[in-house]
Amino acid sequence: MKAVIYDKNNSPDVLVVREVDKPVPAGDQVLIKIMAVSVNAADYRSMRYGIIPKNNIYGADVAGKIEAVGPEVKNFKIGDEVFGDILKWGSGGFAEFVAVSEEALALKPAAVSFESTATISMAGITALQGLRDLGNIQAGQKVLIIGAGGGVGNFAVQLAKYFGAHVTGICGPRNVEIVKSLGADHVIDYTLSNFTEEKIKYDLILAVHGSYRLPQYRRALNPNGIMVMAGGALLQLFRQMAFGWLFSLGSQKMCLLKAEPNRKDLAFLGQLVEEGKLNTVIDRTYTLAETAEAVNYANRGHTLGKVVITVSH
Repeated sequence: MKAVIYDKNNSPDVLVVREVDKPVPAGDQVLIKIMAVSVNAADYRSMRYGIIPKNNIYGADVAGKIEAVGPEVKNFKIGDEVFGDILKWGSGGFAEFVAVSEEALALKPAAVSFESTATISMAGITALQGLRDLGNIQAGQKVLIIGAGGGVGNFAVQLAKYFGAHVTGICGPRNVEIVKSLGADHVIDYTLSNFTEEKIKYDLILAVHGSYRLPQYRRALNPNGIMVMAGGALLQLFRQMAFGWLFSLGSQKMCLLKAEPNRKDLAFLGQLVEEGKLNTVIDRTYTLAETAEAVNYANRGHTLGKVVITVSH
């Protein structure tokens, strides 16, 4: 089969298409014929920090068809269309096939394309668990989404509205209109305005991207507000891990999200997309042979939603 292999000795691109052995599912694994896979920050940041997956194949958000099943598989059969985030199971999505535990997967929403479905798992789970589980979002709250123009932010804006919140999104000028179209009540272009200088206080802040300091988040929170950091630069994450507890000693809470994919949440998100209550946003699509270009484009930042790789067979 064809797969995109990480080869640090290959120049100028470290991602190259090569022929490799097709995997064989064992135990509770299923063999997925991949139809689409999306690019995530987890891919290019792992490359940057030297975190290399098994078989040197990146790619976590997959959507495809089950071609074979291991002897211990209980929930799926050959022919099922599935999707999921396989990062926890070693990645391997930038390829024609991948063998992965059935625990990583849910049934694909029937009325949704493979390309759209491939955008849901990592970004959607991050947004959902950040808002619902750590943020304890409630109807009527004022919620701020920092990084509203990207994949996680797009889902976060819509989910916050789904839960009944009043939503403000922060994004770059290119993304303002799309964030408005996704339902944000107010959109701040960070090149024109700084939310930390405004008098508005928020019940919940979901920080997906941004270069703000912890005291700035704290000043923007209501007395019982919660800030959830769901991404950002390495230094920013380190500061949250090192000092977040200190800023959470009072009634305000500052948390760092570690999203955990699970079938129940995947199915919930898939259902919302199928019912039209959650829209996917795709910036660009590439072929498997163009994976290096796709990852480089996503790595430059400021994408309008997600970057998707389609896999032809």
